[in-house]
Amino acid sequence: MDPRVALLKEFYRGLPKDRVKLETQEHGFAFLEGLLSGGVVLEYGELTLSGLLHKYKLAQVPETRMDEFLLSHVEKACNVCLYFGDRANETFCFNLDNNQQGAGSATIPVMESAVRVLRETLVGAGCEPLIVASGRGYHAWCRLDGAVANERLYDLMLRAGVITVAALHRQGYDHHRVKFNFYPDPRTRDVVSLRLFGSLHAKNKVFSHVLAGDRLLDEAASWEYFAGHLRDKTLSVARFDAAHDALLKSSGF
Repeated sequence: MDPRVALLKEFYRGLPKDRVKLETQEHGFAFLEGLLSGGVVLEYGELTLSGLLHKYKLAQVPETRMDEFLLSHVEKACNVCLYFGDRANETFCFNLDNNQQGAGSATIPVMESAVRVLRETLVGAGCEPLIVASGRGYHAWCRLDGAVANERLYDLMLRAGVITVAALHRQGYDHHRVKFNFYPDPRTRDVVSLRLFGSLHAKNKVFSHVLAGDRLLDEAASWEYFAGHLRDKTLSVARFDAAHDALLKSSGF
């Protein structure tokens, strides 16, 4: 097994692997026939005419086929997007999107400040995230050694987000230019999926580089950092509870 696939399987081990959304430039009946081999079921397909990636939501995916999809993911043939568990999860993620129209492909200053403040907030609470570049924004992943109820995960993310937005406001930024999405969201956990680390962004075709401090690592260094984070920064459920309690006190609501 490709060691990168093994890393992804371990990092995201708590997420359901029997369903997946694939993003790929491939399409057509021959491709679809191969995609659905091994008992895989197509729930829906979304074809685009804009030159971006086509999307396929698949169900009843056996482990061998998921391994094949993950290998294609790290080889940049497709993007694997996974859904979160119905009631509890071992991973959660902040998705920071650029909400400013016409800003081009550059990351706007308020986004840089937002991800910096979010990281400081989480680290201050004892919950260090893995921050990955995604288009004009970032994904901030946290991994636990056991499952926590989705409502509790969402509450921690909401409080960290509120603290971040308040800090942006004090710094004179328009916080509306950054859109915060939280995964899992108990309201949409089976509707919305999220791309795994190691992918290419659909629009700019750029690898999901890890943000270490204030610089983006290259691809090889990003994989090394990812492995180190998995090894050293996985959070115990007890430490998550302590982080939640700290944010409960500091968020003011």
